[in-house]
Amino acid sequence: MRNVIQSKLTQEDQTEIDKAIDDLETVIKGKLSALTEEERVKYGSINEMNKLFVNKVFDYHQSNAELSATEVDWSDFEKDYHARIFLESRLQRLRSIAFQMESTKILHDYDNYQDALTDYGHAQYKKGAGGNGFTEKVAELKQFFPRTRKKTDIPEN
Repeated sequence: MRNVIQSKLTQEDQTEIDKAIDDLETVIKGKLSALTEEERVKYGSINEMNKLFVNKVFDYHQSNAELSATEVDWSDFEKDYHARIFLESRLQRLRSIAFQMESTKILHDYDNYQDALTDYGHAQYKKGAGGNGFTEKVAELKQFFPRTRKKTDIPEN
């Protein structure tokens, strides 16, 4: 069976990725929030239309500050606004990386599973041919392939 993917990440690449993740975790430690499920429900997430609304209010404040509500702390609003833009763009980048990593992992999982099936088939063949040790190997691997019995419905009467 031909593999669907070849690993392109060298050991050096893997070490560099781990270091970058360690560095990222160190930088954000204690600086980002981790909401509980209840808090996520409470605060929610603004949809795209509401983001456009926030953007428009920000634009108005930038171009016509005299039209802005004095009850709003505009310095804090601007800090929140720029932090949201920063976090959203970085989150998109990280999601893209995570998607690529997950997709690559799926292909490696597929290759491993297909090769494992090939090896199991080989062990079954060798067991049938009387090869030493293959009876135990097949018995051990057989647990991963449970057989379900089909019950025939026999009417009572």
